[in-house]
Amino acid sequence: MIDLHTHTLFSDGVLIPSEHVRRAVVHGYRAIAMTDHADFTNFEFIISSLEKAKYLEKEWDITVLSGIEITHVPPSKIDLLAKKAKEAGADIVVVHGETIVEPVAPGTNLASVRSEYVDILAHPGFLTIEEAELARENNVCIEITARSGHNRTNGHVAKVAAAAHAKIVCNTDAHNPGDMISKETAFKILQGAGLSDKDAEKAFLNSAELVKRLRKY
Repeated sequence: MIDLHTHTLFSDGVLIPSEHVRRAVVHGYRAIAMTDHADFTNFEFIISSLEKAKYLEKEWDITVLSGIEITHVPPSKIDLLAKKAKEAGADIVVVHGETIVEPVAPGTNLASVRSEYVDILAHPGFLTIEEAELARENNVCIEITARSGHNRTNGHVAKVAAAAHAKIVCNTDAHNPGDMISKETAFKILQGAGLSDKDAEKAFLNSAELVKRLRKY
């Protein structure tokens, strides 16, 4: 399993990074990204703190990525914050998309897929074909999520992303250890969203390719 959207106690998760990574190892993860909720007030603290957890890679044979999830930031400022995050050393930038269970500002999805600094648009709710096509053009991955509530539109997201040939990934948005899943469970989530077995397997390849690109392995 490669999980590129999770949270520690540096935002609203419950675990310190070392336990968070250890739990991922026990679940058989090959790579994990810790992407705590961020805006302009805390992104530097999060990135510098999570960067220190990378020593765990050699201890437990897992790739650890440090990053942020840009959350409820005005759409006009998303690109700037994503750029600043990458300049501050973030391996990965996720944006909290327009999920139907939170009052995310309209235009968040569009601003995210237009940015060259955003890697994943998370739980994008009623993703449009225009947004999905821009995601494909700008190499932004579209997330199918395991997280309760946000996953209510997984079927719609998968259908639109597949129609646009955008890259799909599957993440947990884990906030506590019980949210972590096996690759087998992730496969079922992708199937449940309506993807074929072939497209579900492609989602895992997309995650692996993204890790390689971001860490330049």
